[in-house]
Amino acid sequence: MQSRWMLCALLGAATAAYAHSPQPYQTGKLLQMNSVHCGTTQKDDHSALSEIVGTDNTNTKTQDLLCQEYVLQADAVIYHIRPRDQKHPELLPVGGTAQFRIDKDKLLLRVDGLDGKDRPYVVVSMTPRTDNPLAADAAASANPAQ
Repeated sequence: MQSRWMLCALLGAATAAYAHSPQPYQTGKLLQMNSVHCGTTQKDDHSALSEIVGTDNTNTKTQDLLCQEYVLQADAVIYHIRPRDQKHPELLPVGGTAQFRIDKDKLLLRVDGLDGKDRPYVVVSMTPRTDNPLAADAAASANPAQ
């Protein structure tokens, strides 16, 4: 009898864990892509002879790193996003539509017309839309003090 109760409890917990579905996708439009400064890289030119002799004749080359930053316009918010994988970023079609959802600390983006994969992006900034009447009504109801 005890094992039946344990089995029922285990099945109930598994069902509850499985029932947690991810957020539904929202639709947005990729408005533009900008190249933004996101750091510098430094390379030292050391020769084997300068290491052995101990001379301090080193040439340091610095180079600015540029990252892709996209503007994604949703119904109520404009997102500025950057790819999480900076070494192999996917070039997205500007002007196209995309499906996205926010999952924990990342934005998962699926672009229409590409391979259908979810790609993780970092949200750099969010701005409420003022040109959309639905967004303006939502902002007014969220902040009634104004």
